[in-house]
Amino acid sequence: MPLKTTASSVKKPHLIAGVDEVGRGPLAGSVVAAAVVLNPKKPIDGLLDSKLLDEAKREVLDKLIRRQALSYCIAEASVSEIDQLNILHASMLAMQRAIAGLTVEPNLVLVDGNRCPEMIYPCQAIVKGDQHVQAISAASIIAKVYRDRQMVELHKKHPEFGFDRHKGYPTAQHRAAIMQFGVTSLHRQSFAPVRNALMAKKDTTSA
Repeated sequence: MPLKTTASSVKKPHLIAGVDEVGRGPLAGSVVAAAVVLNPKKPIDGLLDSKLLDEAKREVLDKLIRRQALSYCIAEASVSEIDQLNILHASMLAMQRAIAGLTVEPNLVLVDGNRCPEMIYPCQAIVKGDQHVQAISAASIIAKVYRDRQMVELHKKHPEFGFDRHKGYPTAQHRAAIMQFGVTSLHRQSFAPVRNALMAKKDTTSA
């Protein structure tokens, strides 16, 4: 279910929703998207692409965005949806869910990247939008904080994979752990390193 909140449910003119996703590249975990409508009367200093901020700064900004935005929604597409649809379409689905969860209707949606998901609002895709559009930056920050926390929680259940450190990305440590401990339901079987690990196990078992 999407996680959403709002400070106002009244439609206001000239409101922009920024949308971004986090987690396309990892071998494990869901892909998370966020949509944010900032409050023009409550500007937030320091909004940048989440990848350009350290964890402590992201945590501070995450609280400010959640408290001061007119509306935000965080949504995701599951591992099974990623494997069924592919990561691109699953990312689009997560963004659609985030936009649909907004309680303030935007006049325009700006999406980081080079394509927009289908929606009822006018939409524009902006390459590197998370570095140039504050609403997109805000979306990237709260999406990353949410997903990072999610992976830390998954680490508690599967500490052997080190999810708290690499957040599911295909580091050498994560690849080695997959080969040693096997593939879990948290892993994206449509991704080549995971699929190859499954095939290698099958070959070993049948040998």
